[in-house]
Parts: sequence; C-alpha cells; structure tokens
Amino acid sequence: MQLISEIQTKHNCVTITLTAGALTLRRSPITISAGTLISVYLEIIYHHPGVKKVQFCSTMGRLPMIIVVFISSFSLLISVNASDGIRQLRFDKNKGEFKILQVADMHYANGKKTKCRDVLPKQVAHCSDLNTTYFIERMIQAEKPDLIVFTGDNIYGTDTTDPVASMNAAFAPAVSSNIPWAAVLGNHDQESTLSREGLMKHIVGMNHTLSQLNPFGVDVIDGFGNYNLEVHGTEGSSSGNESILNLYFLDSGDYSTVPAIPGYGWIKPSQQFWFQQTSMKLQRKSKAPGLAYFHIPLPEYSSFDSSSYTGVELEPGNPPISSASVNSGFFTTLVGAGDVKAVFVGHDHLNDFCGELTGINLCYAGGFGYHAYGKAGWSRRSRVVVASLEKKSNGSWGAVEFIKTYKRLDDGNLTVIDDQVLWTKTPSGNGR
Repeated sequence: MQLISEIQTKHNCVTITLTAGALTLRRSPITISAGTLISVYLEIIYHHPGVKKVQFCSTMGRLPMIIVVFISSFSLLISVNASDGIRQLRFDKNKGEFKILQVADMHYANGKKTKCRDVLPKQVAHCSDLNTTYFIERMIQAEKPDLIVFTGDNIYGTDTTDPVASMNAAFAPAVSSNIPWAAVLGNHDQESTLSREGLMKHIVGMNHTLSQLNPFGVDVIDGFGNYNLEVHGTEGSSSGNESILNLYFLDSGDYSTVPAIPGYGWIKPSQQFWFQQTSMKLQRKSKAPGLAYFHIPLPEYSSFDSSSYTGVELEPGNPPISSASVNSGFFTTLVGAGDVKAVFVGHDHLNDFCGELTGINLCYAGGFGYHAYGKAGWSRRSRVVVASLEKKSNGSWGAVEFIKTYKRLDDGNLTVIDDQVLWTKTPSGNGR
C-alpha cells in the first residue's frame, strides 16, 4: 500500500502528502517536537485515518537532507542529515538553571552608517548601530544565556536600505555565539521592502534560530511568528524528556487594520485560541510554569503606579503605555490558562518595570538599541530571566522552584539592577 503521493520542500520545510492514513511520531532515539526541531532520526508510524499531510521544518540555516529509508503499509523511517542541528532546550545539569537574555528594540539599520539617537554629546561622533552589536556581544559573554529572545523592532525598516542585510547584522552576535535564539516582530520591522511574512521566513532560515513562521498544523492564525518552545529537564534526569518550562511567542502585530480603530495592533482571537489549546495540551502533560514574549504591551500594563512595580516608567503621556487602543482580552485569556507567570515585552523604550497583576508579572525589557529613541544619560539595558530547579533530597533536580529576573545596563561594568523574584513554587506544587 502506497503511503506517500508527494514530497515537497519549501522554506526549510519538507511536506509529505499521504494517500491514506495518519502519522504519529514515535520518539526515537531522542525527544523531538514536531515543527520545532528535527532530530537525527524520526520514526513515523502509520496509525489511523484522518491526517493527509505532515510537515517537518528545519531550524537550521539550510534544509537538511531527508532520506526515505523504508516504506510499507505500516512504517516509514526517515533519516535526517543534521550535522548542523540545534539541541533540545534544557536546564543546565550543574546549576539546575535555564537563563534567557531578552533583547528589545534594537532598531538596527545600516550598521556603521547609522548614527545613534538620544545619547550624550560626547558620544555622538562615534556612536552607531555597532554600539548595539557590541552591547549584545558583551551581554552574551557576561551572562552565557541558554536562549536569546529578540522581542521585536529588531530592525528599523524606515531607515533600512536592505532589510535582509540589516537582519543578518542585527542577529549576527546571536548566530556567531552558537546559542539558540528566538525572535518575534515589532511594529517597525516591516517598514522597508519585506512583509512581515517575508521577515519571519528569513529569520526562520537563519542559523541556530528556534523561531517558527507559525504553529505546525494550524491552518488559520493571524500574524507571523506565533509558536511555543519547550524547555526540558536536565539531561539524564527523570524530567529529561519532558517540558518543565514552557515558552510562548506571539505576533502582537504592527498597526490596526480596522479603520474605526486607530493605533497599534493587538493579539487576535485566532492567536488566543491557539495559545489556549497549546497551554491546555501542555498542562495535561505537566503543570510546568510558562513565560510569554511579544512586542506591544497589553493595556493592563497601565494598571500600576510607582508603589506596585520594580523599575521605572519614564515614557511621556498619560498613561505612559503605548498599547493598542482596544483591549483584545488576552490578559484575561492568560489568567484563565493559569500557566503563564510572566509576560515580557518591549516597544516603550523608557519603561523597564515589572509589576504583578492577578498572579502574572507584566515586564518591560527597556530599550536596547542605540538607533532607537532613548534618553541621553539613561543607559541602554537588557533583561535577564533565570528559572531555577529545586534540589531533591537525593541530590537530583526536580521541578522549577522559582523564576527571577534582573536587568543589566550598558555601562562600564554592565551593572546589575532590580533583581527580583517573579514566581515561586509553593509546597502544594502551585505558584504564587
């Protein structure tokens, strides 16, 4: 019985069209996440009617060679030449930690030719996009993160002559570090010659990125760059093959496309539905905490005053939050799901606070890039998040015990400020 009628390759993906039956993934020999990683070997078992297509997307710089080894009415073994493969995200077995470096609003343009904005007079003559590059390199060297997350406005499209070249330069420190990285789009990335879809397709094809164009198997969803990543326990531990920290990435859009609604974009119902379904599926496996990353802040970021957050709120305006002019209800969706403990955004460069609302921390990163607007004398900055595992009585690592965050300033010492605990696991297994 013939199972495969067509094999297509496009945009670093292989799509297999079936004549009949469905495909179920068997984890062999290492854990895989369909649509996120490609393992060295994928064993696919002919299972039950229904599914007509299956797609594997490479997170590598080039499409790996797929070799169909054996086909029958019962099984299909696919070998993947993955010499440049990306490892599964997992906690460090020595420290029991997983560290994320957030880079918000680089506003990268044309490298050395692009001058800095809002810096001190003595900095003007020699300041350019290269200062942004140097800051990322220093942060990577100082923190040695397990994942780097870029939360939009990675390039400043209006001033970009070649968006592909600008993206390559902007993400170059992450690529050259060999550290896995992920990205979402902001409201300025697409203001050159590439659409939002075109931008994400290029990002997905870059080396060492775990970014995805959109969720595997979801036909209808707004935006580009909606996906989730799973962080597994330490290698060889009881949780080594399961996610104990879930990361969600969403496209918060650019600007409203509804004539009657002015202002910025928002996270649409189709994206919220995907998030709900994904969260429920993951929580059926384990009660792992989650973190969410996107660009434009939710309206609920306006719920705080200086007595109820850690950090600063220096943006002008009343309120000093540049969210969408309508509330899409995504914060309520996050509260209802129950697993997301913190949300991290950019967009408002002079805000860098974290405040807790209904059990969820709403955090800014603060402006990172030197071509982005800022405030002369107010250091560019970056946010670091560290999830730490509990140590069991037998010396092994358990579930996530707490999640903390702090920021580093781009000064001579990469000064650490605003160290705070965002979430702690309670004895009952829930968090506070």
